[in-house]
Amino acid sequence: MQKVVAVLGGGIGGLSACHHLSKSPNVSKVQSCCWRDLGDAGGWLSSIRRDDGAVFEQGPRGVRPAGAVGQNTLNMVSELGLESEVLPVPKDHVASKNRFLYVKGQLHKMPSGLGGVVRTIPPFSKPIILSVLKEIRIRKGTEEDESVHAFVSRRLGSELADIAIDSLCRGVFAGDCRQLSVRSCFPPLYEAERSWGSIVLGMLMGSGGGPKVAPSDLAKRASKESWTQWSLKRGMQAFPEALEDTLKRRERVELHHHAKVKSLNMNSGGWEIKLDDGISLKADHVISTLPASELASVLPPAAQPLSDQLRSIATITVAVVNLEYEGFILPATGFGHLVPSSEDPGLLGVVYDSVPFPQHNRSGGTTTRLTVMMGGAWFEQTFGHPDSVTKQTLLDRATKAVTFHLGLNSQPAWSCVAVLKNCIPQYHLGHWKRLEKMRQYISNHNLPLTLAGASYDGVSVNDVIFSGRTAAEGLTGKT
Repeated sequence: MQKVVAVLGGGIGGLSACHHLSKSPNVSKVQSCCWRDLGDAGGWLSSIRRDDGAVFEQGPRGVRPAGAVGQNTLNMVSELGLESEVLPVPKDHVASKNRFLYVKGQLHKMPSGLGGVVRTIPPFSKPIILSVLKEIRIRKGTEEDESVHAFVSRRLGSELADIAIDSLCRGVFAGDCRQLSVRSCFPPLYEAERSWGSIVLGMLMGSGGGPKVAPSDLAKRASKESWTQWSLKRGMQAFPEALEDTLKRRERVELHHHAKVKSLNMNSGGWEIKLDDGISLKADHVISTLPASELASVLPPAAQPLSDQLRSIATITVAVVNLEYEGFILPATGFGHLVPSSEDPGLLGVVYDSVPFPQHNRSGGTTTRLTVMMGGAWFEQTFGHPDSVTKQTLLDRATKAVTFHLGLNSQPAWSCVAVLKNCIPQYHLGHWKRLEKMRQYISNHNLPLTLAGASYDGVSVNDVIFSGRTAAEGLTGKT
């Protein structure tokens, strides 16, 4: 029997679910309900496009093509006819080779290649190879879950955990590695230890598991040319825009992208979804890609135990400050630099946007585009409540950091400040158990509800897109 499916959330995960549902003959109608006030499709994929050709990303920038989830995204790029828009960054590009850490007031290139592993490279006090060799001999952990920091400290030593892993977690999750779960944030590391008793052995042997995706010609090209990341000529927002345009042309898709979901109620005929513009929708099944706490606020009172679990998934706020300087002002070229929490808790890192994607610079005259990321798990302790901090305070903090870190003596010619409230879910210790309980509750109560999006099984653009596909295929089978 054909089903009517409602997808809550107009971010990239929700659009991905709609895309796959709309291709299935088992679905009679797809109703896409966007949570965002402005109705902008794509959620956090948001690009500023200036009239002079400059592009600035307020959300995710370069996307990684690696693995099945990376191939899946490139397959969608192909399906949407965006191949000619892709800006690839290959492995031998300076932005792929050079990544920096800002430690003790200095920029340090992250060790890479054999030389970087066997020699002592500051800010580390000994060669990384010593930690790697020792790791193979360390006994397997017995805990069901562990913080990322505790796991890496135990297996590779506290220095790598305090500097490299602390910085990495701030760059990826804007989070605190002492709170984040290794099992949920870095499943390959957890699985490697569980299967092989060692991260190193696990990486050498390969996981072998995981999803399989048939690569498109574009995904094959990315593999052949060894891309490390890619973007689009008009910025990452062009991806959800193309997806929404495609969905608008599909007869079985209804887009309700200018109204919030007010409530969800179950009756014998399925779900009734009330929107705040007065419209009421009926659906046989709901796929929610809303942030977990927002889904919790619209579920019926009878689902209180599920709502309580959903609310336990924390989120953090990130301040994103885009800066443009006249001329080329970088003392070192690379992707950017991360800052460990011991150096400056509120300053997560600086991306040198003009290096990987010079195509996004304005036309005429040399400029340097940077993005400063601030706050995250340290937002409140650094800046106070997100609603009360002024954009000028954030801009001053960002320009001061860039001046000190990069040794600049010029001020930016242009800037833009955005506060992304509750933008990245935090998979704290025991996240896997919370997911298990939620999905068990849904199963036990026969709720026609699927949880997808960044709150559950991965926060990257690729993970979120794949979760939308997985949710759709869970109802329709493979498309």
